[in-house]
Amino acid sequence: MAGTAKVGARWMSLFTLAWLAIWTVQLTPVQLLLPLQLDTAQQDWINAVVSSGIVLGLGGLAGIVAGPLSGALSDRAAAGRRRRRPWALGGVWLTAGCLVLTGLASQPWHIGAAWLGVSVGIAVASAAFTALIADQLAASQRGAASAAVGSSQALGVVLGVALVVLLGLGVFVGYLLLAGIIAAIGTATALLLPDPPTPADPPTTPLSAGIASVEVGQRSLSSLRDRNFCWMLLGRLVANIGNALGTALFLFFLLHGLGQPSDLAQDNLLILILIYTVFVVLASVLTGFWSDRNGNRRTLTIAATAIQALSGIALVAVPSFEMTMLAAALMGLGYGAFSTVGLAFAADLLPNEKDHARDLGLVNVSAALGQLIGPLLGAALVAWAGGFWPVFAAAAALSLAGGLLTALARPALLPSASSR
Repeated sequence: MAGTAKVGARWMSLFTLAWLAIWTVQLTPVQLLLPLQLDTAQQDWINAVVSSGIVLGLGGLAGIVAGPLSGALSDRAAAGRRRRRPWALGGVWLTAGCLVLTGLASQPWHIGAAWLGVSVGIAVASAAFTALIADQLAASQRGAASAAVGSSQALGVVLGVALVVLLGLGVFVGYLLLAGIIAAIGTATALLLPDPPTPADPPTTPLSAGIASVEVGQRSLSSLRDRNFCWMLLGRLVANIGNALGTALFLFFLLHGLGQPSDLAQDNLLILILIYTVFVVLASVLTGFWSDRNGNRRTLTIAATAIQALSGIALVAVPSFEMTMLAAALMGLGYGAFSTVGLAFAADLLPNEKDHARDLGLVNVSAALGQLIGPLLGAALVAWAGGFWPVFAAAAALSLAGGLLTALARPALLPSASSR
């Protein structure tokens, strides 16, 4: 059933910690470890960008299946069994094991196969944890929980990259560290967050059983027949592709777009991530709580995509490190607001409370797939142009397109915070 009671600080803290671990182990390889594994000699750097895009794209294809499928299966848990915890634990442990395998791999296709396992594990765990928002939270707290997800994304990547860079860790040791983080924190939070057993269904007669089977059939992917939900999903996917185009190739851009040495590029990548993080956290927290107060999540989500688009425009106009720092701030501000308010907006649009995990799995996948399609598209644009300007131009265009698509989704009216 949909959540109606407010949760306390302990719930929010555990939920935030779970997402901090998920984002740390997903985004640190995307931003740093995978590019370092796949980077080759200066004269062959375009092939390294393409290899990185293919590896991340394969992971995205796996995630788009695993997230909604595991969510749908958890929604159908038998009476007396817990719906979310087993899937959260399974996803966490799969992620940890495959991170170790990714660190051991040396050839691009071996790296891609191991990363595919990481992507599946993250998608499964994300679907389970995200379902808790709709399962247990009243509408007045969904923005705050979504802010926890959004701010954890930024904090996770800066935490992971900072640990690897500042501790001077090699690629394999970096993956071992990430595996330990998700195994320890993911397991602890999955066990400590509440997950009440599925209530027993009322006794059925042959007639009621037949009616129920018809209802299940009608609900099968019913969310994809909901026009507003579909516009939101499509807008979320496209805006996340725009964000990934603007951020996922930062290390390659510093190395081969601005010609910085490897050590300097890694240090500057950490600076950019810190700037990005500050603005993501600020935007996530402020817009999350603000959307809980006024309920106008759709307008805030659309405005955020326009701010995100400005970062791509800035880098097309002036491709320098100083402008890259400004672009990181703009991207963080726009994406922090978009990811936070957009997730709360998605929760408001859920068509059927009996399919929360499956439908929020689709929401998660639309974001994750965008983050993984972006590098693949960016690699193709770099290979075509031999440079990075089309990547940033596309980032701006797709960010704006994501906002326009989101504008087509119109939620049912919810009571304002003051009237509750």
